[in-house]
This record gives sequence, C-alpha cells and structure tokens, in this order.
Amino acid sequence: MRSSILIICLILFAGMANAQIRLGQSQYATQKPVDILELDYSKPKKYKIAEIKAVGLSTLDETAIISLSGLKVGDDITVPGDAISNALKKLWAQGIIGDVKILVTKIEGEEIFLLLDLTERPRFSIVEFTGVTSTQEGELRDKIQIRGRVVREDVLNSSQRSIVRYFVEKGYLNTEVKIIQQRDETFPNSVKLLFEVDKKSKVKINEIDIVGNENIADGKIKKKMKKTNEHARVWVFKDVFERVKNADAENIASSLTETHPVSDEEVKMYMNKNFKLNFFNSSKFNETEYRNDKDNIINYYQTKGYRDATILSDSVYTFDERNVNIDLQMEEGRQYYYRNITFTGNYIHDDQELLTRLGLQKGDIYNKELQDKRLNYDPTKGDDISSLYQDDGYLFFQVTAYEVNVAEDSIDIEMRIFEGPQVTVNSVSIEGNERTSDHVVMREIRILPGQKFNRSLLVRTIRELSQVGYFDPETINPDLRPNFEDATVDIVFQLEERPNDQIELSGGWGGFYGFVGTVGLVFNNFSIKNIGDFSKWRPLPVGDGQKVSLRVQANGRSFQNYSLSFTEPWFGGKKPNALSVSFNHSVQRQINTYSQTNFGDETGFFKITGVTVGLAKRVTWPDDYFSISNSLQLQLYEFNNYGNYFGLSYPTGKSKSFTFNTTVSRSNVDSPIYPRMGSEISLGVNFTPPYASLNKSLDSDSPDQEKYAWLEYHKWMFDAKFYTPIFGSSKMVVSARTHMGFLGSYGKKIGVIPLERFVMGGDGMTFNNFSLGQEIIGLRGYENQVITPGRIKRDAGLETTYGGIVYNKYVMELRYLVSPNPSATIFLLGFAEAGNNWGSYSEFNPYDLKKSAGFGARIFMPAFGLLGIDWGYGFDPAPGEFQPSGGMFHFTIGQQFR
Repeated sequence: MRSSILIICLILFAGMANAQIRLGQSQYATQKPVDILELDYSKPKKYKIAEIKAVGLSTLDETAIISLSGLKVGDDITVPGDAISNALKKLWAQGIIGDVKILVTKIEGEEIFLLLDLTERPRFSIVEFTGVTSTQEGELRDKIQIRGRVVREDVLNSSQRSIVRYFVEKGYLNTEVKIIQQRDETFPNSVKLLFEVDKKSKVKINEIDIVGNENIADGKIKKKMKKTNEHARVWVFKDVFERVKNADAENIASSLTETHPVSDEEVKMYMNKNFKLNFFNSSKFNETEYRNDKDNIINYYQTKGYRDATILSDSVYTFDERNVNIDLQMEEGRQYYYRNITFTGNYIHDDQELLTRLGLQKGDIYNKELQDKRLNYDPTKGDDISSLYQDDGYLFFQVTAYEVNVAEDSIDIEMRIFEGPQVTVNSVSIEGNERTSDHVVMREIRILPGQKFNRSLLVRTIRELSQVGYFDPETINPDLRPNFEDATVDIVFQLEERPNDQIELSGGWGGFYGFVGTVGLVFNNFSIKNIGDFSKWRPLPVGDGQKVSLRVQANGRSFQNYSLSFTEPWFGGKKPNALSVSFNHSVQRQINTYSQTNFGDETGFFKITGVTVGLAKRVTWPDDYFSISNSLQLQLYEFNNYGNYFGLSYPTGKSKSFTFNTTVSRSNVDSPIYPRMGSEISLGVNFTPPYASLNKSLDSDSPDQEKYAWLEYHKWMFDAKFYTPIFGSSKMVVSARTHMGFLGSYGKKIGVIPLERFVMGGDGMTFNNFSLGQEIIGLRGYENQVITPGRIKRDAGLETTYGGIVYNKYVMELRYLVSPNPSATIFLLGFAEAGNNWGSYSEFNPYDLKKSAGFGARIFMPAFGLLGIDWGYGFDPAPGEFQPSGGMFHFTIGQQFR
C-alpha cells in the first residue's frame, strides 16, 4: 500500500526530474519497433526484460509510470502472454493515461527491450463560472475542487451534478449547467473549464394537497412542515374582492380578466377560502427539507396516538415554470391509548414514584415523543425519570420502553431499567481557557470532585459558564469520562474563548451644538494582580474576571460625561460577592444660540458628580438564582441659571444626595446575548435619610434652597423579562417585559422632589437625551422625552421637562436568531409596546397608554457590544400634540434595560 502511494506521488510531482533517462520519439526514429501484436501468437516465447523505456510523457514521471505497469528489468515474461496484458490494465486503471501501447524495440537472444508509448490525459488548469454571484462562485469552488485534476468524463459529470444540486437546494429546481472545455495554451497539456449556469427562476411551492387525513386537519399538518410551505398569496385590489364575492365559480375567471387576470387554480383557492400567508417561512422547494418535513408529519401523528400513521404516497409535480404542487396521501391508522405501564429492574425507586415522574397513566393518548422526553430528558421541567436517578449519582442509569402488547387500540408498555452503581466525581478539569485563569473558571463550576454525580449541577454549570461572557456558549462541552469498575467519572469542560473586551465609538452632528461623540472601553476580564506580569498583558493584564469600564461622552460644550468603574465579581476570592466602585461626572450647559452679539456664550450649567460603592451577593433562598445587591451613592448637584428647568424657584444653587440602594433580583436565562428561555426579575429601591424629619426648622413653607439642600426621596423600580421559545424552535423566541417605577416622598414638608423623575420616549439612551438628574425610559415610535408631564412647548422651540413620578411600560417582542456566531450574533425582532408617564399618583391610570409597534435588528460584536436599529410607529399623539406620533427610526448602543 505504501509503495503504491509513493509511486502515485512520484507520478504527480516528480515531473521531469529524470529527464536524463527519458526517451524521446526521436531516439527511435531510425529504428523500426516490433509491435507485440505482430508477433507470432502461435509460438509464445519466454524472454528476460533487458530494458523498459517510456515516451509521450509531459508531466508524469517515467520511473513511476514503469513501476505502475508492474514490469521490471530482469523479470521473465512470456511474449505474447498475461504479463503484457496485465501491465496494460494496470496503466489504464490509474485514470491518468489517455492512450497506451507496449512496443518491442529490440530482441537480442533471450532478452527483450520494451517501450511504453503513452499519451497523458490533460488536466484542468482554470475553472470559471458564469451566471452566478461571487458568493455562490466561492461556495461552488469549495464544493467541486477540480483544478489540477485529470480531465475525465466522470469528474465532469460529478461536478455538473454538484452544481445542479447546490442550486436545487436553494430553490432553483430547473437549473441547467453547460460545460465548455478549451485548450489552455499557457500551461502544457491543460484545459480551461467553463461552467455556464442558468439558474432560471426559483421554484416555489404553489399548493400542498393532503388526502386521507380524516382526524387531523390540513392546517395542523402543514404547520409541522417547517421548511416546506405554500407560496403566500395576497389579493390587493378592492374591486377584485367585490367582483369575486358576487361571481359564480364558472364565470369568475372571465369576469376578472380585464382588471386582474387570474388562473383557474387561484379561482378555486379563493372560492374555497384557502388563502395562505407565510411571511416568516420560505416557500422554496428543497428536497432534503421536504424529506425531513415528511418525517415531522409522522412524528406529529405519533404524538397524537396514531402510532401506525404513514405517508402512502407523495408526488411533487410542476404547476408552472416557477411553481410545483405537492400531493400527500396519508394513512392515519387507528388512535392508540396507554393501558398498562409497568417497570422492571427498579430497586431504588418504586413503581408509583416512577409513574408519577413519568406523568403518563392508563387511558392517556399514546405519545412516544412525550414518553421519551419524560424518560430521558425534559429541558422545560427537568423532573424526568433520568434526572431522578442521575441527580443522585446514577450516571449509568438507562431506561428502555418496550411495547409488550398491542391489542386493538391499547398498548402495554414495560419500562426496563438498569440503575447501575452510584458514581462519584473523581476529577473536574477545563480545557481551552488560554486567557482566563483556571480559578476564574473553576469558581463557576457547581459539580465538584468528591460529590455524587449530579446532572442538574452539570447543566447549571454550563449555564454559569455561558453567563460569564468569556466563552462561546454554543460550544461549551462537558466531556464525561466514566469508569464503570471504579464507579467514578472524570469531567472535562471543553471551552472556546471569545473576545469580550469592548470598544464603543460613535458620533454624529448635533446641529449648532457641534459634533456628538462617545468613546468607551470595557475590559471584561481584567486582572489587577497581573499588572506587574507583562506576559499576561493582551494588550492589558487579563485573566481574573475583573471589569474595568471607561467612558467619555461629549456634545461639544453642551454636554460631557466622564465615568470610570471597577468591579471585582469575587471580592475576597472565596464567595461570589461582587464589589463595585464607580465615579461619574456630568455637565450640561446652556449655550446662547439666539443673540448675535453673545452667540456661543454659556448662559447656565448643571453638573452632577457622584461616587458609588456597591456589594452584590448571590443567595440560595428561595432558590440559588436570586441575588441581593446593596450600594451607597453620594452625589453633588450644582446648577447655575438652570434650576428653573426643573421647576425650582431658584436658578442657581447646590444640592446633595446620599442614597442607599437595595435590589433583589432573580435571573435564570440561558444566555446573556440571545436568551431563549428563562426570566429576569428585579425589584429595587433607592432611599435617602428623612432629612426633613430630623430638621425641626424645615416645613413646607421653607425656601427651596433649604428644602433641597439634601435631596429627600424614595424611588421604587420593578422590572420583569420572560423568554419563551415558540414553534419548537431555538431560533424564534417571544420576549415579554414589564417595567414600573414610583418616586415618593416622606411627607408634605418636602413633597416629591423635582429631580430624579422619569422622562419617557425614544430609544432610552442618555446619549440622545442629555437629561441629567432624571431616569430615562425608552418608548419606540415617539421622540425622545416627549411623554413627560410638565413638558411645555415654547415659541422659541425650547422645552421644559419636569418629569413624572410614576410610569409603567409593557413590551412584547418576537425575536428570530439569524446568526448565533459569537463574533457577530444577529437577530431580528418585531415589537409592540405601550407605556405612559404621570406627574401625580391621582392621575395614574395603567390603562391609559401610548402605544407603538414596529420592527428592528440587533447585532452583537464582542468588540463593540450590542448595536441596534428599530423602526417604530407611534399610534397616539404625544402630550401637547394632536396627531399620532407616526413612524421613526431609533438607534441603540448596548443592552437597553428599560
């Protein structure tokens, strides 16, 4: 075998290396070769091969070709005889020779001199395509890869079939491929190859006709055909509807010919009220997906008890040049029910406990899919029979369901169980964490050496590793290496790191305010400990899971914001107590844009400087998805000729606040970027000391400067998000959210302060609002800040925004994952949302909402975070307006929490 490979390599790559011993035709021009076929076949004679030469080669190696023939100098052969014919067969079998003859050039006594007269097959030098896009051409080149190969008919036919198959899978069922070969004068013995591709029109599915289904409706069956869908058909002319309603089946086509020609098939569909709308699914025909969808139909029938359901026949035939029809002939069989369900081999848990876990009982409709899920793995509940055993260490547990008796419409099931030994975790290790330190990964692992094996803890570990953001959640693989004899298991978590540091760069023109820009850097895997170890700088010290964030925003002189924060998620190194420290400084200025003499001068400013220290802790009650965070914040508010914009009676002054925040939250989502299931719920409250109660000299008539020297308030925020996959797909998810906020006071002495109120509308980004001292709530389909009590329009175009003290908001999104690639995660969404903002509790009406709907897209790139664009249509007038808000675009950067 090795010698054969060596010989072939010599043929392909040695070329003319042995030119000094190669024989050209000119050497034999004066000799008259003796053709073997002219020898006397009636008198075979034995000879010893004295010499073997080969001619007619241009790229192949002579020595290798002779070796492939099987003939060697010194061999004894009979001429004529099998040795020569076998040599010819071997050379032909290589597929690289176009023609071959074995000639006798000389006979001296009992020695014979042989010549292999060969013609090489040409090779493909250049492969080109016409009729395809550049992307399609690249994919086709990857598929066929024939450049440099020998020109053979089977290679051409195979390549042609591959091209046709490629386009058929994309819905071009009538694709034709023409092959054109041309001699390439650039290279010796080479051929240019051109594939002329005529894709023709995409073929779609006009209609799917199902017969024989008496118990399950057509629509339900078609819904199970995920990738095989009928073509959407929408009638748009009002007069067509009116005329069709009053026409009979015989005259309908002719009555519409002048204004809207229709086919007989369309007429039948309208008369049968069988219109199809499938905006989310493609109607192109794909043979592979069609086969899968036929399996889906049978699986669906079996979930309804039709154990013997089958597709008796199916046909795909041309409707017109762009459409095909599909006919399916079903045989449903009878519907079956469970009768007796028994267990054997179970010693640890009794039958009744297992039957309760199974969730099936006598008289239930037979459902093999649900049965398998409840026996082995039910991701939605996690309380299947396997989890009962495997969460208690029985890693080798197996259960197999056997149909022991099928009588009429009833089935007896016997669950045969192998419990196996109770397994202990021997070791836990990790692979693939080149940037992240081992201890950072290991502290997220819930299943540890010395513990009994626990499947739930294994699944939880996968979730925790997905949440930290350092690894691709799609490729986290727990490799289990069990040892049955020792009743142990080694677990290796195979990880694939992804970039998670982020750079935020954005900008735009802000009219007379000048350039608007943001520069942000977020280092999500920082390490203070490794600052002195330059080998760990990539480009900054990494590995300990700490987070450093720096951000600068500027809108010329009008607005600047500077922030710096640091988070240590495992403060102390032993428990998941997250310590965070942050500093923030913001300034908003009023610039003179009306007076020509003082144009551009500063007329007022509002500054906020704050420091926050927080500590968050994971808790195990009510369950270990909960966390509690507490923080202290000290802020200084300074304003000069600006207080009137917040409803203050004095334009210039200072205020301070000392705030304690506590938040209780629960999160069990499966992924931070594109959650498919789970929920996030949080309730937070900010409150300050009751300064007015402590200061006897203050009352409701005191000057604002005294009442607001130290801000006094309490603010409550509630947020809930729920994620649910639909249609059995991991790509399509419904996200339902609700948000509520309340700002209160401790009494009538101070009342509700003018700062820290709610402003609503727009994309919800501070970058676009420049609203300091306020809580910004987005509402797509409306301008920024417009849904805000106290908003007053002035002739000069300025707006005064005091803000609301209570708001609520509801959001429903349908999301579709386009690309799960960690380097560019992309999803589309459609949304409907509603919200409002009130200036007093007496005005609060949770049913009086500003509504909007629209669609958008999100892309997450590790270097830039989450970027988004939405188009929303506001159905209601904004406060102070009389016309609906209408449609508008919104841009977002980062995860918008509210």
